[in-house]
Amino acid sequence: MKPSFSSWRARGCSVLLLIVLIGCWEWAVHWYNWSALILPAPSRVAQTLINGILSGYFWPHFLQTTAEVICGLLLGGSLGFLLGVLLGQSKFWQAVLMPYVLTSQVVPKLALAPLLTLWLGFGFLPMIVITALVCFFPVLENTLTGLHQTDKARLELFQMLGASRWQTLWRLKLPIGLPYTLSGLRVAAVLALVGAIVGEFIGANQGLGALIIAAQGSMDTALMFAVLILITFLGLCLYYLTLVLQRLILRFYLPYSSSGLSHDH
Repeated sequence: MKPSFSSWRARGCSVLLLIVLIGCWEWAVHWYNWSALILPAPSRVAQTLINGILSGYFWPHFLQTTAEVICGLLLGGSLGFLLGVLLGQSKFWQAVLMPYVLTSQVVPKLALAPLLTLWLGFGFLPMIVITALVCFFPVLENTLTGLHQTDKARLELFQMLGASRWQTLWRLKLPIGLPYTLSGLRVAAVLALVGAIVGEFIGANQGLGALIIAAQGSMDTALMFAVLILITFLGLCLYYLTLVLQRLILRFYLPYSSSGLSHDH
């Protein structure tokens, strides 16, 4: 579906609002003569950002954080989906394990970061683990919610047709729950970036989070803002990539998910 005129107009107004806000920011910094240590002008932030990109200074940190986010998202999302499917098939194990899953999510990840760094050392691995822990629960919870959306009438129909437990899961429950799982993955993609940055705050010497800590130590506020822009850009890219992935999967998978039991029966 092509965007309507009103949609384009709304987007244009959104961009115009951003330009006005940046202009007001620039004007206020120069008018009130604020120190760059407290609030740098957008022009100075843009100069720092462009210089860092052109010189290649940002790229190792950007790629490090991106790798941590992708690996953590794949690990945490896969574990969340698999455990969600398993728990969705057994009310007994769901009642046994869910309290421990909830407890693991209540503990702040910022508090776990020093322990993971102590156990796993500095570097890539503890960052992936922290990111995976952040991504795990949204996918698990949404997968469980999706599996529970199957109505009794359809379940009874599959039972009448002699469907096995695996066939019911594959042909009925997973297709119905797939939109919920993918929505959880989209949320997890944004949270994955938060997990990676938090981990880098504690125990990393490379990555966008570590770069913010270094900029704080050198009191380079313009650099901090430039890194925040890169983090925002990465987060938006992850969000829209998962959104496109969700639409593609739903478009190509769901039409064939109800192709009948005869293929497997």
